[in-house]
Amino acid sequence: MARSQLQSGKAEVGLLLYPQCHMAMVFGLTDLLQVASGLSVARGGPPLRVTHWSMDAAGAILRSYDTHPGIEGRPDVLVAPAVAPDWAPGPIAGEAAAPFARWLAERHAEGATLASTGCGAFLLAATGLLSGRPATTHWRVVDKFRSSFPDVKIDADKVLIEDGEILTAGGMMAWTDLGMRVIDRLLGPTIMIETGQFWLIDPTGREQRHYSTFAPRLAHGDASILKVQHWLQAHPSRSITVADMAREAGLAERTFLRRFKIATGMKPTEYVQQLRIGKARELLEFTRRSIDQVAWEVGYGDAAAFRRVFLRLIGLSPGEYRRRFNASRSANVTE
Repeated sequence: MARSQLQSGKAEVGLLLYPQCHMAMVFGLTDLLQVASGLSVARGGPPLRVTHWSMDAAGAILRSYDTHPGIEGRPDVLVAPAVAPDWAPGPIAGEAAAPFARWLAERHAEGATLASTGCGAFLLAATGLLSGRPATTHWRVVDKFRSSFPDVKIDADKVLIEDGEILTAGGMMAWTDLGMRVIDRLLGPTIMIETGQFWLIDPTGREQRHYSTFAPRLAHGDASILKVQHWLQAHPSRSITVADMAREAGLAERTFLRRFKIATGMKPTEYVQQLRIGKARELLEFTRRSIDQVAWEVGYGDAAAFRRVFLRLIGLSPGEYRRRFNASRSANVTE
């Protein structure tokens, strides 16, 4: 629906409540949208209707909260919130998800934009509407998402992915990014910026890979590869070749390469890069060492090469990362 059509009346954002959904996100997004609504009205613009939708004892999904009760209409945007927390006990799935997924698909067919945060993407994917499309979810459950919905183009580096009438947001606080984008769509950029100023929210520039940590696969059952993983973890800064790793595993090099990729999902060189950059992040956050010193300490004799790898994996330069995440926030160090 075009913005001009939405502004001709009262746009509605509905939040779908289901078992174990993240209520802090529900209440936070409700408050964020209501602030935007008030700012819009103060400028002579339309209000924003915010509703919650819950399943009753008979299995019907109905409004359970409404900022403008007694008015007919259907949600323009529907949000499936995250599970609390995202990674345990797990996303809503199977028979538990089916009635909610079916209801979302029906609303989508009526013209609603669908959105999710965190594991809410599992519920959106259960509708079948994400098939072949880009989406994001919480970075800690991306492997589970890929195995559950291999036809979705999942990109867990992104905080927010907007694909027409489908929006997906990543980690736990990504609901703020989603909320700002919804406000921009429904009430325009001026109200979005004013809302961000009120809430102290930066509307642009974040990616999940700035925050996510490398979590290697260890429960794969290949004892030889696991031995090498533990060895690499103990020596992240050593100059180690693929031949060294194969020797540690007791395998021929070609066999080692094949089994390592199957077990870990990445090549040995990629794995070592992740370990080294993970250690570099720790040093940038908690020490005052220069960037060149950090590069050397994690095994990079060429600081320029270290900077290139860091930027590619994290999305920020080492200096930018330190300015954003250094524990003291006042480290005066050489870049």
